[in-house]
Amino acid sequence: MLDINGLTVTYGLHAALQGVSLTASKGEIVVILGANGAGKSSLLRAIAGISEGTVSGEAALAGQSLRQMKADRIVEAGIAFVPEGRGIFGDLSVWENLMLGAYPERARASRQENLEKVVALFPKLAQRRNQTARTMSGGEQQMVAIGRAMMSNPDILMLDEPSLGLSPLLSGELFENLSRIRETGIGVLLVEQNAKRSLAIADRGYLIENGLITGADTASALLNDPAVQKAYLGSG
Repeated sequence: MLDINGLTVTYGLHAALQGVSLTASKGEIVVILGANGAGKSSLLRAIAGISEGTVSGEAALAGQSLRQMKADRIVEAGIAFVPEGRGIFGDLSVWENLMLGAYPERARASRQENLEKVVALFPKLAQRRNQTARTMSGGEQQMVAIGRAMMSNPDILMLDEPSLGLSPLLSGELFENLSRIRETGIGVLLVEQNAKRSLAIADRGYLIENGLITGADTASALLNDPAVQKAYLGSG
């Protein structure tokens, strides 16, 4: 289980996160909802070890502290991160991007098994294996980014705004695939502006405002909460 306790991130005098605590387990989808600037991306970047701010508090996976680890060791511990904008290597082929994801030591022994999981989720990647990644559509590039993260054999997969810039059709396919990733036993920690679709597939959710957790419940309870509907679902 990923256990975040009292996580604070500051940039100079500005506190992006203030004492945030949450959990995410293998085999569940946890969504974090909040307005732009609420601190969602700062949270994921702090967990991944790539925050540009000053970080305090605790982050642990399966009882092992992540806080003093460098980013590559956090990947080795079992955290994979797909940032906003995907972060793929555009000049490399699809297959080369995926193989880079398998570089961590924890992933090497199961590289073929992980590759089969990725291809089962995204058959198009096998069809386009030799295509240069930057020539692909936004939706296809997102497949590459998620596939590469899965190749690291993670316990927890974190995604920052994965549906950003995708058409409604491709967004629908993305959320279906996140449900299928959960079925493989991977935990998903999801930051997403599309509250309705993300809550529809999630198990639990947290609300974040101005760097503070202001609510937490099951996804179904949040979907039916009038305050959540008014703030995030465009109703009420």
